[in-house]
Amino acid sequence: MTRRLSRVQTIALGFLLIIAAGTILLLLPAASRNGESVGFLNALFTATSSTCVTGLVTVDTYTNWTLFGQIVILLLIQVGGLGFISIGVFFAIFLKRRIGLKERNLIQESVNTLQIGGTVRLVRKIVCYSIVIEGTGALLLMIRFIPEFGWAKGIWYGIFHSVSAFCNAGFDLMGQFEPYGSLIRYYDDMLVNVVIMLLIIIGGIGFIVWDDISVHKWKVNKYLLHTKIVLMMTLALILGGSLCFYLFERENLLAGMDAKGQILSSVFGAVTPRTAGFNTVDTGAYSEGTRLLTVVLMFIGGSPGSTAGGVKTTTMMVILLYIWSNLRNKRGLNIFGRRLDEDSVKKASTVFFINLLLAAVSALLMSGLEQSLPLSDILMETFSAIGTVGISTGITRDITIWSKYLLILLMYSGRIGSMSFALSFTEKKQGSLVQLPIERITIG
Repeated sequence: MTRRLSRVQTIALGFLLIIAAGTILLLLPAASRNGESVGFLNALFTATSSTCVTGLVTVDTYTNWTLFGQIVILLLIQVGGLGFISIGVFFAIFLKRRIGLKERNLIQESVNTLQIGGTVRLVRKIVCYSIVIEGTGALLLMIRFIPEFGWAKGIWYGIFHSVSAFCNAGFDLMGQFEPYGSLIRYYDDMLVNVVIMLLIIIGGIGFIVWDDISVHKWKVNKYLLHTKIVLMMTLALILGGSLCFYLFERENLLAGMDAKGQILSSVFGAVTPRTAGFNTVDTGAYSEGTRLLTVVLMFIGGSPGSTAGGVKTTTMMVILLYIWSNLRNKRGLNIFGRRLDEDSVKKASTVFFINLLLAAVSALLMSGLEQSLPLSDILMETFSAIGTVGISTGITRDITIWSKYLLILLMYSGRIGSMSFALSFTEKKQGSLVQLPIERITIG
């Protein structure tokens, strides 16, 4: 008798199949500029990074991939960002096919909705809003790119970077100027910086928040508690991160820039680690303080049900509330006139520590494999992979084969969710009603 896959296992397997298909397409000589296959590992790494909307690369996107290869990467980013479940259901709706309970359950798991009701309507909004937002971003970027690159390339660059930014992927096509240079040449360009940052933020706040804002508009008091927490944490991380970035880099990377360049670079340096992977300054030259700041922002990431990765803003808020409540010896976690349930605390703690454990253990393994590399570089790489960020100090293309496979595994587990990744290997079983005797231990 064939065992039915759980929702988590279905999603995990779906992403695995998409990565496999992308790897096969990128292995084709037609995908490579030199007309020869790039090799299995490079194709697998790129397909995983694209599908998991990470942005870490072993080969430069522009100099190594043809237009065909770039289109494959963009499609993988789009499917990975919105989720193959959402896209599949949208096409089923378009073809007027019935959406059953199983499909609705998969949607709920895929986009982290709070309830199963209204999931089909939410999918319509997700796809339609995404098309409008990505299209608007592409048109705005074309204003800069068409005069610079010509009509054909300017249009393609606008589309590619808009989708990459909205899906928090971090892939770019600026390697024609400097391989692996990302958006450094636009560090003081107001249009490019603002459009890319807005796309990253909108893509990273989550589909639930979109839906809530679209229904209640500016009536903040009617927003879901989830929406209020996401917006508050997002604003705090952007403002706090920007200030810290400026303080850490004012005598380093920001030295010599005018005020506009310093402000844009500081804000961009706070926005992109959650979890886009673009950069407008040399990440390899970050100060130690900025590296630690970036690791923290990458670890937190975006919000649930979004195109972003990380442990998510809501998880961090629950952890902080739990710590604050215990320090004040208060019962319950209260915020915005509401009390959070205990299951939220359990799930947040699990997600937080699984991600932290995966990143830390991976960093230790990589330190053994890459003994010539500084620990700060390795930490940036592992936290970037588990958070599906893509920010790198430049070591990705030079590390050993086993380290690359380790990063592939981290990107995959980070995209489907660390807890979901762990659950995909286990079956849900009814817990025993019999409990063992309680005995206290000393803590702290």
